[in-house]
Amino acid sequence: MVHGQYNVRINILLADDDADERYFFDEAVNELPIATNLMMVNDGILLKDYLNGHLECLPDILFLDINMPRKNGRECLIEIKGSLILKHLPVIIYSNAGSIEDTNSYYQCGAIGFLGKGNYPGLIQHINKALSLGTETKALSIQGIWKTTYAEYLQHHHHQ
Repeated sequence: MVHGQYNVRINILLADDDADERYFFDEAVNELPIATNLMMVNDGILLKDYLNGHLECLPDILFLDINMPRKNGRECLIEIKGSLILKHLPVIIYSNAGSIEDTNSYYQCGAIGFLGKGNYPGLIQHINKALSLGTETKALSIQGIWKTTYAEYLQHHHHQ
């Protein structure tokens, strides 16, 4: 399958404690017009263990729920973006939690996008759009143009 200009398989990691949400997400990913590998964990501790165990083959993008047991998504996001090794991992918040202020704080912590839960008919399209954003951000990171906030990323993106 072709995504962008390259023939690639995108490795997606989903961190979500809700089995139904993982099922719907998996179904949507299977319908994408691109080749993917989906890995899933169901809490923040397992997310940390997964990432630390796969440092040499990190996922291309992480979809992160906020409301998880043991360690919530906000704590995970802060740890990821505070890590020299993990900070370039594109993170999309995948949650039904939060006000506009909460959403803005996720961007300030380093998330590149927010995907609300509950829009299952549009989930395939939204995941595909998020993957495009994630691969663009990863390319910027590899080129050394990483912007630490979403606003800075958008400012850079719109000036090209």
